[in-house]
Amino acid sequence: MGASSRKNVSSDRLFYKIGEISEITELEPYVLRYWETEFPFLNPRKNKTGQRVYTRKDLEIVLQIKNLLYKEKYTIAGVRKKFGESVPKKNSISIQTIKEIRRKLKEILNILK
Repeated sequence: MGASSRKNVSSDRLFYKIGEISEITELEPYVLRYWETEFPFLNPRKNKTGQRVYTRKDLEIVLQIKNLLYKEKYTIAGVRKKFGESVPKKNSISIQTIKEIRRKLKEILNILK
């Protein structure tokens, strides 16, 4: 990270635009957008105008992904697996919950027969 990008990382900042994240991480915006499709745990919110709004946590995740891919030479699948152990996926449903829903739906189906 160059000196110019370090000054853009402020601990009191709550949100960053994709261009700012691009500058800080020295990654092109298209790389960040691609990573969003590959890593479900990287999911910046969008504001009312549809612009991506990254949080400090999102920035930290991007830096971790960059380190794993570029320095530690992980594959995309390897990064997914590594984060799957430590970062909860948004909107994930447990197998137990799915089984319970299935059981209740079968009960409803039997009632309707």
